[in-house]
Amino acid sequence: MSDLAVAVGNLALRGPVMAASGTFGYGTEVPLLDRTKLAGMVSKGIFLRPRAGTPPPRIVETPSGMLNAIGLQGPGVEALIRDYAPLWASWDFPVLVNLNAESIDEYGELAARLDGVPGVGGFEVNISCPNVEQGGMYFGNDPVAAARVTAAVRQRTRLPVWVKLTPMVTDIAVVARAVEAEGADAVSAVNTFVGMSIDLNTRRPRLANRTGGLSGPAVRPLAVHLAHQVARSVRIPVIGIGGIATAEDALEFLVAGCRAVQVGTATFVDGAAIARVHDGIAAYLERTAIASLEELPRCLPKD
Repeated sequence: MSDLAVAVGNLALRGPVMAASGTFGYGTEVPLLDRTKLAGMVSKGIFLRPRAGTPPPRIVETPSGMLNAIGLQGPGVEALIRDYAPLWASWDFPVLVNLNAESIDEYGELAARLDGVPGVGGFEVNISCPNVEQGGMYFGNDPVAAARVTAAVRQRTRLPVWVKLTPMVTDIAVVARAVEAEGADAVSAVNTFVGMSIDLNTRRPRLANRTGGLSGPAVRPLAVHLAHQVARSVRIPVIGIGGIATAEDALEFLVAGCRAVQVGTATFVDGAAIARVHDGIAAYLERTAIASLEELPRCLPKD
């Protein structure tokens, strides 16, 4: 039998397929799937205080994907600790909390507030948030700002710290190396791409927010390329994200150098997507006589 277990830093996962942030809420969707095939979950993003998000319409279907502009709606950290963390503590897989903030100090405060809370297994730091103190520029677009966010979180917790990279940069490897240098245990590559769709009947954007995050199979080749760039640039593990709907999709990321993957948009179409991807990876390893996932990145030529 092939070994599907993986280690992302000090965090042990029983398999390579996780649920991506924003697509599984705060865990209420978990009972809808076979939990034995789920290696872990990243919660929907959380701020220190409750956040209403953007007005509807918030989601628009696009060819081979969708645009979303939820606006990082959430109940705030106190509600997460009270209502969701106790549920997570009863599960047999780790839950990482996706952290969001408008300032570097807020990121650190969030990490400190959640550090040691039963059920919180680590953090995925969303640096695709606007830095209000610097005129709204996104933290993830600037390697210096991304590094400072990472350091602020790292200093306030002993839990695993993953940083979720934005694809909307000139050189993603520079940002990846910057967060690695400040103590990130892993990087998630990549977040959604910025996109827009226009209704020709009204001649207005279909999203109330005008633009949104593009996800789904349409972005997968772009995401694989960026994840591969990151994997070649850092020593820490890379978690592949972007348009994964089948085992073959996930295997592209794993061969490209990723340690594990996250499935998101596909679960809106098929509630069993994560289990199908997990089983398909296992079947591929058996069919090709590959003993473990560790061998997959060595299958890709280096030149």
